[in-house]
Amino acid sequence: MESNAPTTELKLTGERIALVSKLVSMPRNEASKVISAHGGHLQAKPDESTTLLVKGDDMATTAVAEQLPEEVRQRVAAGRVTLVDESQLWRRLGLVDEEVGVSRLYTPALLAEMVEVEGRVIHRWHRRGYLEPACEVRKLPYFDFAEVRVARRLAELVHAGVSLASIDRQMADLARLAPDVDRPLANLSIVVEGGKIYLRRGSDLAEPSGQLLIDFDAAEEEPVPEIANPGQSEVPPSAEELRARALDLADEGEVAPAIELYRGVMLAGEADAEDHFMLGDLLYQRGDLSAARERYYMAIEQDEEYDEARVNLGCVLLELGDIAMAADAFRGALAGNPHLADAHYHLAGTLDRLGDNDSAREHWQAFLELAPESPWAEEAHERLGE
Repeated sequence: MESNAPTTELKLTGERIALVSKLVSMPRNEASKVISAHGGHLQAKPDESTTLLVKGDDMATTAVAEQLPEEVRQRVAAGRVTLVDESQLWRRLGLVDEEVGVSRLYTPALLAEMVEVEGRVIHRWHRRGYLEPACEVRKLPYFDFAEVRVARRLAELVHAGVSLASIDRQMADLARLAPDVDRPLANLSIVVEGGKIYLRRGSDLAEPSGQLLIDFDAAEEEPVPEIANPGQSEVPPSAEELRARALDLADEGEVAPAIELYRGVMLAGEADAEDHFMLGDLLYQRGDLSAARERYYMAIEQDEEYDEARVNLGCVLLELGDIAMAADAFRGALAGNPHLADAHYHLAGTLDRLGDNDSAREHWQAFLELAPESPWAEEAHERLGE
């Protein structure tokens, strides 16, 4: 996990968990993913090693208890096994919003579709800490519904024409105005309107002093500092400086100079898997599909668990017309993370193109189980003839 990513506390370490009824909030395979990400183990059925039984919120405790084997009921009565509602488990993991209930989880790609911004923007907000994942599986962050609401607020600013750099500056101002509030955009009563952020105080929209809190339209664009040419500077920029500058340029849509800076990182011999991945994304945006393909391959060679790189590789291979190889890339992502909804979606469409409609159907169904609220769900229902 990156140093600037939130650390997931393993709150279920040592727990052997059995589901004793269907859950209301999510399918079993999605629950398994969340439990595993927090250090627990989901059993097929309860046995003598079970430490925690979880029932659906819609099932009465007495009804569930009557269905348990006698030995398990005795262990519950003796306090050796705990029986809880699913909401209690998710609350223990911090995945419950008291107003909306248990949240579903969304990958960056799905979240980007939901709030109608580019995927790179979601990654930027994640890197800067505006969005905090509920958990990370093989380096891929998953966001809950609370983060969807934060992303929607930020996306409103983008849709109003506010630059990403301006959003960063004003988020910094907001943090300074409320230094004792953790993540003020998520935890304060904030209204976003017309490219401006307001703090709600009763029926008024103002800062505590009564003045406008933040006006994005009035924010002046700061000049972009240039990194000196290494040949003209006594102290050449480090790979970390090149990387940071490249990320800023990429986030602002300055693709060509960002590519050159990433190439500087490569020449310095300090590129990691994420550098290759980011360069692949930029090359893809520029339309250089063959070069993007090679960078995604390099990312996977350096980090075999980089499932997002496998998915992106598959998408590039599709555009290059190598459909069979694309299917293999998506299968590779699912081999490492079978709960990756994006990979199921792309593999289903690829298998349809290959004429393997029966296998495609399985992946359309898996996608809908994992992401029923996705903007892509309508297409999946259509492909299934529903």
